[in-house]
Amino acid sequence: MLRLSKKADYALMAMKHLAVRPAGASASAREIAEQYDIPIELLAKVLQRLARHGLVASLQGTRGGYRLARASAQISVADIIQAIDGPLTVTACSTDADSCGQYAKCNVRDPLWKIKDRIVSALTTCSLQEIASDDVPEPAVPIAFAGRSAKL
Repeated sequence: MLRLSKKADYALMAMKHLAVRPAGASASAREIAEQYDIPIELLAKVLQRLARHGLVASLQGTRGGYRLARASAQISVADIIQAIDGPLTVTACSTDADSCGQYAKCNVRDPLWKIKDRIVSALTTCSLQEIASDDVPEPAVPIAFAGRSAKL
């Protein structure tokens, strides 16, 4: 099952919180943590990682906090997830043939990599602005799962 980490969930929640604020307005880690019942220490680490990746700006001082580093339309969901969790993977194998005993005989590696590319593409085309406006478009690419059709 493809599942986001709790840190990635918290990052998306914090980024949406910042995206719906007036342009340039900041919010403290404590404010965001209290709003969504997130442990403050964990959220502080998540926000620091987002800052290191250039997605939020950290402001010092009594009116400090965090704000988006660029417009929400210019930040993709993939940017946020990958800043927290690193590159998205759907299999344990890598491109290094030495790391897997089944590499030469595996018949699902390439199809799974193509699926991963489609997932990354969908996350890349969905912006924080769409998440913040609750206006996430329906995916155009149907995918069949166990006899059912779902959209990705």
